[in-house]
Amino acid sequence: MKRLSIALIVLTAVTLLQGCAAIVVGGAATGVAVIHDRRSAGTVIDDQGIELKMATLISEDGDLGKHGHVNATSYNYVLLLTGQAENEQYRSRYQQLTSKIPGVKKVVNEIQVAPNTSLTQRTTDTYTTSKAKVALAKIELPGFDPTRIKVVTENGVVYLLGLVTAEEANAAVEKIRYLRGVKQVVKVFEYI
Repeated sequence: MKRLSIALIVLTAVTLLQGCAAIVVGGAATGVAVIHDRRSAGTVIDDQGIELKMATLISEDGDLGKHGHVNATSYNYVLLLTGQAENEQYRSRYQQLTSKIPGVKKVVNEIQVAPNTSLTQRTTDTYTTSKAKVALAKIELPGFDPTRIKVVTENGVVYLLGLVTAEEANAAVEKIRYLRGVKQVVKVFEYI
């Protein structure tokens, strides 16, 4: 009977707190990220807010999402836009949305005027990002922490963001540029 009571309490708590799970998990992920990050905890949270705000603005536009596929990645208030837009007009409209986001100090618009990538290409890009992160873990530099580099892959192009030294940046590019499926490596680093 005691086990049944405990199970019912746990089940009730889980049901009541279901909406909070994302907050707890997101908060834990942010906490882990801040331990190794060169950004302050506030900046990490602000960057997540910038990404969320951009996604919300695209979603609220209604028409814009039908004419492209764009991802926003913020690192230290630098907003990287990747993906595809139907034409230059839509590419510009995506960038114009960024002016509505407070705190963004620089926008790097890498949106290509091209048809949206296929699900197969997006899956390949996810796999390439994973391979790049594993490759970063193999860099042997004193004090180098691979978790300080954010990796984004779009249509075979790997974008690297982070607060790094020139030596760390060069080592990262050299480890990633020859991976299978990588067409190009683009540095969006800020140097310390």
